[in-house]
Formats: sequence, structure tokens, C-alpha cells
Amino acid sequence: MPLKILIVLLRLGGTLLVTAFFAMIMPTDWMAATHEWLGLGEFPRLPLVDYLTRSVAAIYGFHGVLLFVLSTDPVKYLRVVRVLAWMNIVFGVSLLFIDLHAGLPMWWTLMEGPPVAVLGIVMVRLCRLL
Repeated sequence: MPLKILIVLLRLGGTLLVTAFFAMIMPTDWMAATHEWLGLGEFPRLPLVDYLTRSVAAIYGFHGVLLFVLSTDPVKYLRVVRVLAWMNIVFGVSLLFIDLHAGLPMWWTLMEGPPVAVLGIVMVRLCRLL
């Protein structure tokens, strides 16, 4: 049962993260409209902002592909899955502090870092049961 749950979590995470590839190719006008719709103010149309939004989206997408690969045989890739689980904990806590420092809305802060950290904790526990 722990193996099946781990596979489902990896595939759900992979599905969610692969959608970030869309943001990588999204027209800047759509990014700006989404930014404003989320209540984040006017989107800064600067080269560095464009680069960072697209490169972060690409990293998230590639992470999603990795999760799909790991989900094909988590036992075979257990060492990598464990590292990824611990890194999710660290990444989730880091995102929490980054979001707080950046002054992002609380709903954003609570929906980003904490779920990533919790997912990492669940994955660590599931790995221990394999």
C-alpha cells in the first residue's frame, strides 16, 4: 500500500508541475493579466522578470517530468526519491520564508511552501515503509 500511495503522489505532483511548461511559453500579456487578476499589482515588464518567470516555469516543468520517471519504479529509484523527499521539505520551508520576505499575499504563502514541505514529509515516511 505505501508503494501505491507513493506512486500516486509522484504522478499527481508530476501532473501539477508539468503544467508549468505552459507558463514558460505563455504570452507576456497573459502573464500580466494573470498577475493583476491575482491582486499582485502591475506586472513589471522587464527582461529579468521575463527571464525569471520563464526559467522558473521550466525548472518546475522539468521537475514534473522527473517525478513521472521516478513513479515508474520508486523502489528502483528509492535513493533518489528519498533525496527528493528531503529536498521538498527544505524547499517548502524555503518557499515559506521567501514568500514572507517578498510580501506575497498570505493565501499564496500558505498554498505554496507548506504543501511542498508536507508532501516531502509524507514521502519520507512512505519511503521508510518500503
